[in-house]
Amino acid sequence: MSETMKEKQEQQPIVSENGPFVNIKDKAILFAWIAGLLLLISILWTLTSSVQSNILLRTINSVFINNEDTRRVSKYIQHKTGKTDLLGYWYLMLNSTDKLFMFGVFQDGILVPLGAIVSDDGRVKDVIPLSAHATQVFANMPKSILQMYINRIEENKGNGR
Repeated sequence: MSETMKEKQEQQPIVSENGPFVNIKDKAILFAWIAGLLLLISILWTLTSSVQSNILLRTINSVFINNEDTRRVSKYIQHKTGKTDLLGYWYLMLNSTDKLFMFGVFQDGILVPLGAIVSDDGRVKDVIPLSAHATQVFANMPKSILQMYINRIEENKGNGR
């Protein structure tokens, strides 16, 4: 093997047997897989929303029980179609006309579940942490972030559903 053979190998262009469109075809297949997975995830998310809301209802009530709070959540309020709304779940409070809006806040890269007790007139009465970690983070959360979420909930007036 002389240097001339190495030079010949380096000079030959690398051409695919199927032509230059193989790269585009591979990208199209990858895009189709990603789009298909996103479609499947969104369909599953939509079809399991009632299961998610019931699991959250039990979890919220267990948080109230663990904190020796007498309040309870009784029923999930379904989302009205055709209207964009806040990202979270609305629940009716047991033996009260108030509602609870369960939402999440990202604080230091961690999702912190919070609940806002909303009165009939749309005012937020109280914001409560809904996990042990949320209780720790809630004490150190800047009041401006919390006020921003309170304002969004009050603008929705608690009757978006």
